[in-house]
Amino acid sequence: MAQSTKRRDLATTEKKGPLRVLTYAGAIIAFLIGSGFATGQEILQYFTSYGYWGIFGTGLLVLVLISYVCVEFFLVGRKHGFDKPSRIFYYYCGRYLGTFFDWFSILFVFLSFTVMVSGAGAVFEEHYGLSKYIGGVALAVVVGLTAWFGLSSLVDVIGKIGPVIVVIAIALGIVGIVRSSHGVGEGVSMLPSLDLVQASNNWFMSGLSYVGFCMLWLAAFLTALGRTTRSNREAASGGMLGGSIFALACMIVGLGLLANIELVAGTEIPMLVLANEISPVLASGFSLIILAGIFTTAVPLLWTVSQRFFADGTPTFKRLTVVLAAVGTLIGLVLPFSQMVNIVYVINGYVGILLLVMMLLKTVLRLVRRQEI
Repeated sequence: MAQSTKRRDLATTEKKGPLRVLTYAGAIIAFLIGSGFATGQEILQYFTSYGYWGIFGTGLLVLVLISYVCVEFFLVGRKHGFDKPSRIFYYYCGRYLGTFFDWFSILFVFLSFTVMVSGAGAVFEEHYGLSKYIGGVALAVVVGLTAWFGLSSLVDVIGKIGPVIVVIAIALGIVGIVRSSHGVGEGVSMLPSLDLVQASNNWFMSGLSYVGFCMLWLAAFLTALGRTTRSNREAASGGMLGGSIFALACMIVGLGLLANIELVAGTEIPMLVLANEISPVLASGFSLIILAGIFTTAVPLLWTVSQRFFADGTPTFKRLTVVLAAVGTLIGLVLPFSQMVNIVYVINGYVGILLLVMMLLKTVLRLVRRQEI
């Protein structure tokens, strides 16, 4: 039976409003960066592979929708204070469709954890020349232990790491653009000749799919986090800031990869290839940043699944966490990282689009009826 999420599980210890907003925004960013963003594989498939339309079309679509989604989840979570974060699906979709999303999201979140394992394995294999099994198992052990010992200050932990990783990734993207021998324009002209893996047949559906899978990640997490906010303004500001910064980071990193597309095409960890082109020392340092980014996403993913069934910190919660970490490791090391991203994220992203439609309908109906959230 699912247990409720306590306020202390996610609450930030920051006292001042602006710092709390920044911490909430940082938590959103940290949750979303994961192995896909930090490695660049996600950006390559969803943004860069479509050229200018992918960078600016998909980018702006994601900026608007992700910001809306974050604010909405925060405000609804604050207003209703659901005893279980998964109740957010019933709020938007009703009893039957809500039940489907409740269970489907848990499956997807778990599969997303397997992608994190796969990403860590790819970093160890492609950059360090070690077995991917070492990286995958190491990540699972560290994440499992973190969840095992409790997450009473989860937001403060990941909320501080996330922005640092994004700033470094943005800087790397900008340097990649400036130092490129070809430039963004020539990168666009090369795209037709390159066999790039894409998330969809066109940039628009790619953007919707991207928002769709991000929503399934964020739903329960931000709904629970919304209960800890002190005002609607604080909730809305944190959601808007986090969503906007993340989308802008995707666009800048996407441009950096596009300017160096011939170099990064077909690689498992394109951001490391880009960093290595600038400096091998920088690449080594950035490999640690990528692993930190994977960690900040893997922890709340694993936590989300375990707390759906048992209260955080209980013996049954700990046992389930160990089992999930072990099973996730076995699954995550079966396929190459790029294939894991394309299969897990894209398929589930399309399902997430239905949730987006239901959310938009609920919002419109509230506005028409002039009801509060």
